[in-house]
Amino acid sequence: MLGGIDPVVLIAALMVASVPILLAAIGELVVEKAGVLNLGVEGMMIMGAICGFATAVSTGSVWLGFVGGALGGAGLSLIFAFLTQIMLANQTATGLALTLFGLGFSSLIGQGYGGMKPPPIGPVPFGPLADLPVLGKILFSHDPMVYVSIAVVAATAWFLKKTRKGLILKAVGENHDAAHALGYKVVRIRVLAILFGGALAGLGGSYVSLVRVPQWTDGITAGAGWIALAIVVFGSWKPWRVLLGAWLFGGITVLQLNMQAAGSWLPVQYLSMSPYLITILVLVVMSADRSRAAMNAPAALGKNFQASR
Repeated sequence: MLGGIDPVVLIAALMVASVPILLAAIGELVVEKAGVLNLGVEGMMIMGAICGFATAVSTGSVWLGFVGGALGGAGLSLIFAFLTQIMLANQTATGLALTLFGLGFSSLIGQGYGGMKPPPIGPVPFGPLADLPVLGKILFSHDPMVYVSIAVVAATAWFLKKTRKGLILKAVGENHDAAHALGYKVVRIRVLAILFGGALAGLGGSYVSLVRVPQWTDGITAGAGWIALAIVVFGSWKPWRVLLGAWLFGGITVLQLNMQAAGSWLPVQYLSMSPYLITILVLVVMSADRSRAAMNAPAALGKNFQASR
């Protein structure tokens, strides 16, 4: 025990706390690799949270809840895809509007769901492995979505690095005009990437309302989407670095809760704002060395594509 905080419990808890921002960050990474900047991650996450919660409560199935959350996030991302890829609207402004719309629309849908509890989700039954000292608690005591999130990171890393479609996606993000000249459907590729990112953001949001805080309240994602955006930059657009970044920020979140419970001398307000303060500091440090921050950023990030006649 360190100051009343058990390191084993802390590590196990941070893996759970990081799942929503990890899923959303990996989805946004794929979107940005395609050359699209979607700042509407927070809006898609909270839409996923309410859609997942409503689906789980209505059907009695937590797994259908996760599907509903992914569909809710993907549905909202479809609006962004239409406005930016078809109507060629400004990506930054559209993403911000998407977040505001998602926050308001989720509040409207969520009326009447306050006080309800979703069906529970249990840990994966690892049997004797869960009883191992230290490792059992850290590695073999989690719900299935913790392992799914890590599998998503591995699959995304493999897809981007080892598959032809992944290389095409990155080519579109680097130079959409050259990719178009080679015959690739730039708009179609970007729309599919946006839908994938929206689905993962919605899945992350549904994890918040179904597992992390199993209830519905307005603004339940509490800025997790903005942290996910920062983690993509922090991870230099690389999936495994994004995983480490998500665990870091998940650890900060869990640590401040544990410090509050342990009766820290720091005021609660300072502890509560620490994850967001660390987010800002990381972005400032990364931005200070522009060459390093831009080393892996897609060259066409945020630029609209219009096929020449």
